[in-house]
Amino acid sequence: LQAVAGTATPLAVVPAGTGNDLALALGVPPEPVTAAVAAAADLREGAVRTLDAGCTAGRWWATVLCCGFDSAVTDRADRLRWPRGPRRYDVAILAELARLRPREVTLTLDGEARTLPVTLVAVGNTAWYGGGMRVCPAADPADGLLDVTVVGPVSRRELVRTRPRLTDGTHVGHPAVTVHRAARVGLAGAGLTTWADGEPVAPLPVTAEAVPGALRVVGTGRGAATIR
Repeated sequence: LQAVAGTATPLAVVPAGTGNDLALALGVPPEPVTAAVAAAADLREGAVRTLDAGCTAGRWWATVLCCGFDSAVTDRADRLRWPRGPRRYDVAILAELARLRPREVTLTLDGEARTLPVTLVAVGNTAWYGGGMRVCPAADPADGLLDVTVVGPVSRRELVRTRPRLTDGTHVGHPAVTVHRAARVGLAGAGLTTWADGEPVAPLPVTAEAVPGALRVVGTGRGAATIR
């Protein structure tokens, strides 16, 4: 992504990672070989899809930028060597629950700032992160905007109880959750670091921007029957 975002060179996503959330968001076939064949077919046919990308501290990202509890989970999951795949996130969640506490964050949406206690903030270009959790369910990577899901103070029990709702995106109806939309999102707070696409980005304060049309992709939205 760092090599091709902002250029005319398209990106082909092959789902061989820990979470494969970008592949899920873009409708890439779940099998790596099939995904590669789909990308090759699109390149041959000239079928290229243009999407937005997020940019923070000079780094491009395509899925979700997070801070708070979720970035702590991602950091721990990245350091774990067992288990493999999405279950690594489950183990990391259990470990981080013991350290759960709300953090004060100043959230600035297109120039309007507010300071509030949060458990986590997720800024989404696409909907999924953490191995299939639909944290920003309405995020559209072609609308020029970022979806911002803010989870306020919650207890450990409540966080565990509502976590399954992340799978289908119904957590946005919880009273502790608010959802916003902006082209430019500022985050400031002490002792917090942002992660995006499963990689560390930068400590707060940071600014996340949606860059319309910054990413060209191939091999998306194709089933095996459409691949020749």
